Formats: sequence, structure tokens, C-alpha cells
Amino acid sequence: MKGNGKIVSVRNYPSPNPAIRLDEITYWSQGLRVKGLLARPKQHGDYEGLLYLRGGLQSIGMVRPARIAQFAAQGFVVFAPYYRGNRGGEGKDEFAGEDRYDAVFGVDVLKKFIMKDKVHLYGFSRGGLMVLWTAIIRNDIQSVVTWAGVSDATATYWERVDMRRALKRIIGGTPNKVPKQYEERTPLYAIEQIQAPVLIIHGTEDAHVDIAHAYQLERNLKGDGKSVETWFSFGLKHHYPPKLNRETVKQLCEWMKSHQ
Repeated sequence: MKGNGKIVSVRNYPSPNPAIRLDEITYWSQGLRVKGLLARPKQHGDYEGLLYLRGGLQSIGMVRPARIAQFAAQGFVVFAPYYRGNRGGEGKDEFAGEDRYDAVFGVDVLKKFIMKDKVHLYGFSRGGLMVLWTAIIRNDIQSVVTWAGVSDATATYWERVDMRRALKRIIGGTPNKVPKQYEERTPLYAIEQIQAPVLIIHGTEDAHVDIAHAYQLERNLKGDGKSVETWFSFGLKHHYPPKLNRETVKQLCEWMKSHQ
């Protein structure tokens, strides 16, 4: 098998921010060529790393250059895996199945572009599963932020009627038919292995990922004596209003930097 996290190619990518350089990275993950987007400030500095784990499924919720550049502008080198099977990458998107290792080895990619050996994790929506699994599998993570994040794959199937057909195809059936397949994608059962502090951000009126995911994650983390902080926003939905979104990005980046 090819070296996990080893870079195959780097291709310059158009950036929406003149102060931020973007590159599309192809790297090895479990013998597959997987792609992702790297954003880094052009101004020289000793930046920490941020692994950005996108939401959605397959082409839905794809990494957006402007969003990655927004995080990089807060003083991070940011790498956002597309996950296998997307944008020309090999394999198939498995909704936090084996594709969790695209995130795990994405940390190794990111470390090649930072001087400090410090990597933080940020996940949005489905990316919540991915950040939690990455923090479970790796012990070199500084902090974890999950925003509107999924923590229970089984609950997602029942809550998201619009996703059921895709999830049945990807996972192999319903939770009633293949419960183990859904449990294996649910990090709540291995949460005791997380060592890094966790920040949970969620709106109480989120119709895409019910806030019950956040409440359960908080309970499990506290039950295992883990460091956890919550920013719950009353009345807000899956996507925050633009101004509040920008303010929250700035605040969560400051929170990450405070956990070194």
C-alpha cells in the first residue's frame, strides 16, 4: 500500500482572497488517491494547522474555496479533504466509513505545511462524525470544534428522510437491517478515546442536524470526564446568518488558539 498521507501532487487553485494561497492536493489514503484543498496565508508566519472537515454527502456540501480562505485568514494553514470518490478522487464516499481515514491521514498532509506540530479539527454537519473519529483515532490533536455536527449516524437516517435512499445505498440498508453498520459510523461509542478539548456549536432550531446530536455528545463527553464547552444558539438554524457566521468563525478560531 502507498504511504498514507504522502502527497502525490500539488496544483495551484484560484483563490478568492489575494492574501490567501490555495492549492489542490492529491494524497494517498489506504491505497487511494484522494483530493483536498489547502489554504495558507501568503504572509510568512508560524501558523498552526486546521483540518476542515466538510459536511454533506458526495457532491452535496462540497468544500468551498471562499470558506477555506475565511478560516485561513484567521491565521491558520487549512486543509480540507474532499473525501474519497469526490472531485476525481478514487474510491467512494462512505459517510464516515473507511473514508474517515481520509481525514485521519489529512492531518499528516497538513503537517507538511506547518512549522508548529499543532493541528486543530473543525467539522460542520456530517463533518462532525469525521472530526470525532479523527480525534478518537489520533492522539496528536490540539482541539476539536463540531458545528451543527452529526454525532449519531443512526439518528441521521431516521431524521433525514431526504437522505435515506443515499444512505441505504452507501451503508447497505436501513438501521433495522444493518444496525452494526450504522453503529460503526457513530463515534459516541468510542468517545472515551478523545483526548483533546471539544467545542460544540449548534442552533436549537436546526432542521438538518437535530440539536439532540449536540446534547448527546455533550452528555457522553462529560460522562467520560472530557473537556467540553458548548455554544448553543436559541432560535438559530443549520446555517447562521452571514454576520453572525463570520463572528462565530472568528470566535471559534480564537478558542482553538487558546488550546495549544
